[in-house]
Amino acid sequence: MIPLNFALAHSLPELVLAIGALGLVLAGAIRGRISDWLVTEIAVGVLGLGILVLLGGRGTAIVFGGAFVDDSFGRFMKILSYAGSLVALLMAQDFLVREKIDKFEFPVLILLATLGMSLLISANGLIALYLGLELMSLSLYVVAAFHRDNSRASEAGLKYFVLGALSSGMLLYGASLLYGFAGTVSFSGIAASVRGAPSLGVIFGLVFLMAGLAFKISAVPFHMWVPDVYEGAPTPVTAFFASAPKIAAFAVTVRVVITAFPGIAVQWQQIIIFVSILSMALGSFAAIGQTNIKRLMAYSSIGHVGFALVGLAADSAAGVAGVLFYMAIYLVMLLGTFAAILSMRVNGRAVENISDLAGLARNDGAMAFFLAMLMFSLAGIPPLAGFFAKFYVFYAAVEAHLYWLAVIGFVTSVVAAFYYLQIVKIIYFDEPAPSFDKAPAVLRAVLALGGLAVLLLFAYPGPFVSAAEAAAKSLF
Repeated sequence: MIPLNFALAHSLPELVLAIGALGLVLAGAIRGRISDWLVTEIAVGVLGLGILVLLGGRGTAIVFGGAFVDDSFGRFMKILSYAGSLVALLMAQDFLVREKIDKFEFPVLILLATLGMSLLISANGLIALYLGLELMSLSLYVVAAFHRDNSRASEAGLKYFVLGALSSGMLLYGASLLYGFAGTVSFSGIAASVRGAPSLGVIFGLVFLMAGLAFKISAVPFHMWVPDVYEGAPTPVTAFFASAPKIAAFAVTVRVVITAFPGIAVQWQQIIIFVSILSMALGSFAAIGQTNIKRLMAYSSIGHVGFALVGLAADSAAGVAGVLFYMAIYLVMLLGTFAAILSMRVNGRAVENISDLAGLARNDGAMAFFLAMLMFSLAGIPPLAGFFAKFYVFYAAVEAHLYWLAVIGFVTSVVAAFYYLQIVKIIYFDEPAPSFDKAPAVLRAVLALGGLAVLLLFAYPGPFVSAAEAAAKSLF
């Protein structure tokens, strides 16, 4: 019997988020609108405290009846998720005030969604997985439609809700099939039961489970919600959707296939390879004709999911380490890019067309430079961080003798470079469009830090690579 204090010690980050969210709900309800700004500041502090607790974590422990696991892999991905939520919350504040939707519920919903992500990342069984997923998803449904007076935001929230409910049903059906054939919901129990030549029921359960998870990571063919939700939701919400929840969903996908299905790796590898190729192809080709930068980033995110899945398809510690490193770099690139998108305001009005970036280099040289660095990094141009992210996942695929998958990844990466470089061309060579308003300091700081991070990572990548490798090894 594991002592309660031991279990609570290994779930301290989740306790911090839960207590913080409940406290902020009470504070907001009692004090009303006067506490809006204070709730946001406290929520940022709660997330920061959660990151500090995670940085101090050590070892591996399975608690709460085997439903919750605390290990290096989970802590690594939680730090990324918490950081994504924290930065998205900071970037959102000015936008929410301008749009007159700066309500105390927003940071509370972000905290609750992050709590769901944290539980999802540490899930060690099908029931814990579903509970974490639904806590995250229920908060995201509300956040997507948070600007309720805006028809586009309401439409985005409704689409995400309907398709999210469908994906949850598919995941539940797959989980019930796996439970029926394995006789247990724990990942270790499933791994012990499902070996050799799996039955047809197990294959169907695996497919439905992977379909539900593919929806959450926005992988093809379960990507249909992404362009419309990214375009319609408020821009800070889009930045949040594209960062923290995606990392959490990726984390649980990796944990499920590596720890629950090691005995039938050939079967789930086929699913991962199929989804990876489709995602890379669609993300690379569909974005070329886009004129709205948020919609372009939606297809870009689909493509990057495909690239990251190349590492997972390798079914090795090196491949998982490549996925972790890729997601860390992608988080930096994405948040920096959305800081630039949030800075696109002309006479107080937000603009979203790529053509609005025309001649940015002559209107705001610093913003143009950092955004260009982020575009080069997203395209995978050496020696920027995005190049190393793709290098690690492709190298893992080559080591696993998946040469053709690495080749497809390289080709689609070259195709995707077209629309990233087109943005750089518009920024530096087109006739200037009306200049943007002066951006808030937070947005400029996030953009600058993101641009510098992808530019300078090659000088000292060792600690990040070592952390990713250590986290990956804890799964094997």
